[in-house]
Amino acid sequence: MSVRLIWITPDAEKLIAYCARVSSSNQDNPNIKGLLKYCIREGHWSIFEMCNICIEINTTRAISAQILRHRSFSFQEWSQRYAKVEDINAKSWTSEDKPDYFDLRRQDLKNRQNSIDDITEETKKKLYNSIRMTLVDIDKCYNSLLNDGVAKECARMILPMCSPTKMYINGSIRSYIHYLKVRTDPSTQKEHREIALQIKEILRKELPIIHEAVFD
Repeated sequence: MSVRLIWITPDAEKLIAYCARVSSSNQDNPNIKGLLKYCIREGHWSIFEMCNICIEINTTRAISAQILRHRSFSFQEWSQRYAKVEDINAKSWTSEDKPDYFDLRRQDLKNRQNSIDDITEETKKKLYNSIRMTLVDIDKCYNSLLNDGVAKECARMILPMCSPTKMYINGSIRSYIHYLKVRTDPSTQKEHREIALQIKEILRKELPIIHEAVFD
């Protein structure tokens, strides 16, 4: 799974500070750090809607479904109706490996939205091999359906949640702040949290003042 910056409003922190001083006679004041930190500390979040970020995410259908719940973003996702799924993540690993897009973890019996990483390596190896063989069979069936003329929108119904997908998310800096506060929390599924941490690193590089004020 990977994340990539597509674009960000140029000089975003300067522009946010400029808009925040709309009622000031000193709107071009270059000293912005104190102002931005003040706005964050006092909860003046609307000013952070003045600038946007667009990010590309490569993940699985299981995780994209979670990302889509953040409705303050705008989304564009790779379509299984339009394009053939070339690899449902069955060919990228062997029976001796583990997939790089999820781990097998035990269900937490006290918290249904949590998992515990204590399954033995021997058990994992056996289960990964079973998963891989199942995915290979699904991949063969999917391609057979397409070869027999079945529409992609119908054939996709048999695809697993681990099928790869690409999506673009566009939203205000305010939306990203909220998203990261929620999805970098340990209660978030590990695979989703790894994506959020990559996005957080983009904010750290592109918006150092805001990142420091919110997260440090």
